[in-house]
Amino acid sequence: MTTCAQTWPEPIVRVQALAESGLNSIPSCYIKPCSQRPTQTTFAPQSDHYDHINIPVIDLEHFSSGDQVLREKVLKQVSEACREWGFFQVVNHGIDPELMKSAKEVWREFFHLPLEMKEEFANSPSTYEGYGSRLGVKKGAILDWSDYFFLHYMPPSLRNQAKWPALPSSLRYAYLISH
Repeated sequence: MTTCAQTWPEPIVRVQALAESGLNSIPSCYIKPCSQRPTQTTFAPQSDHYDHINIPVIDLEHFSSGDQVLREKVLKQVSEACREWGFFQVVNHGIDPELMKSAKEVWREFFHLPLEMKEEFANSPSTYEGYGSRLGVKKGAILDWSDYFFLHYMPPSLRNQAKWPALPSSLRYAYLISH
């Protein structure tokens, strides 16, 4: 298993490395307490109908509107969704579906690269920007069972070009066409 990022409170072991190691069980540092797990009342996988789940859907059509009232309404919806849910679905965001499809494909390519290549872009607790496997620096924290890549896109002053992977080569292209 690969470890890195000595500035973290504990050695970092990538979830990919754990998954490929042939583990028979998930390590305890990835197991959330029962009180933090989904229940049958919040998610019903045996049902095709999720009418009882009302995940916030926010229409961004008026986000850039000159109409201050409409803009404030959208901002209020975002604020409420963040406070009450921690996430939301966005519609009418104006991003080209082909660009989204391309970005998804190119990031899938990145995550299929060998672990050693991805480690060149490892993040640190000072920015979280880059390839990572944990959020938060508290020792003994419950971790998410995922590896991720976090980048600052906006504002441009926060972008660290050194953290934008050169491989796959199509990733830089997808970044350039998004401008």
